[in-house]
Amino acid sequence: MNQYLNPYTDQNFFTFFWVFAQRVWGFFSGEISFSSLSSDELQVFVLVGVSASSALVGTFLILRKMTMLANALSHTILLGIAVVYLLFASLSFPLLLLAALATGALTTFLTDFLVRVVKLQKDASIGLVFNLLFALGILLVSLFCRNTHLGTELIMGNVDALQKSDLSLVFTILGINLSLILLLFPGYTLTTFDPKLARSFGISPTFFQYLLMVQTSFTAIGAFRAVGVIMVLSFIVAPPLTARLFTHTLSTLLWLSVGIGSLASFIGVALSRHIFTYFGVGLSTGGIVVTLLALFYILALLFTRLRLQLAQASLSPQQKTRSPQEIQEQM
Repeated sequence: MNQYLNPYTDQNFFTFFWVFAQRVWGFFSGEISFSSLSSDELQVFVLVGVSASSALVGTFLILRKMTMLANALSHTILLGIAVVYLLFASLSFPLLLLAALATGALTTFLTDFLVRVVKLQKDASIGLVFNLLFALGILLVSLFCRNTHLGTELIMGNVDALQKSDLSLVFTILGINLSLILLLFPGYTLTTFDPKLARSFGISPTFFQYLLMVQTSFTAIGAFRAVGVIMVLSFIVAPPLTARLFTHTLSTLLWLSVGIGSLASFIGVALSRHIFTYFGVGLSTGGIVVTLLALFYILALLFTRLRLQLAQASLSPQQKTRSPQEIQEQM
């Protein structure tokens, strides 16, 4: 019976991919319906969607040096979700988007207010707002949501509790992020690399900063059920950082980041199933994916360092006077 309900029961790491490929073929050929998706397949699709959405937004956050603000948003979103749940006793898609919009705008506004009016340093203002709003969220969850699973799912995530509605939520947010970036790509690019030139063309860097913060909040909303508000930062930061070691082109950086995050998610689910099958240990799938993302970055860093050393060793004495950055750009 379990085998019928979940075709991945007792599968190891390698046979997982074979079964998955067969079922994907069956889905597109009409033999398997959407309602027949197993929990493992739901985990794959949700985590891939979260990874892709996070990588798209994270690329611009890293290039704008806004990862600390993204870290604050990924935590302060807890307050917005808790307030929505307490007011409406529901976490429907429109309410979650409202929570994301309100929390993202509030976090960004308070940070800018402390920097421009109170004259605090930016890192100090981010730390103050982040701790205040996150602490309020923790208090609300611990006081009013103690008898629910809301607190655990918000902070740590729970891929085993994913439902098909989560798939719709994640890919709707991915569609929003992808559409905005494709439609406003010149504005994102110009305000990221040359804000002064953007202003001379009548393009507001502040508008794109707020828009990016709202997108980050949306992304955190889509990720909280799967990976929680704490680990989502790794999905936002790690793939673009890894991709930057291989390319200096923005469009390539975006798609490579999406690919790296999606690959880590796919492998993470397969590895989680393998560990459970052979060792009977149910590890956090989100935690496995984050570990893989860190491992991907370390391996990519070692690879690029080794390639750079080999390239320097093959240079003539005159060429060795060039900087490592110049050598890497020509590789």
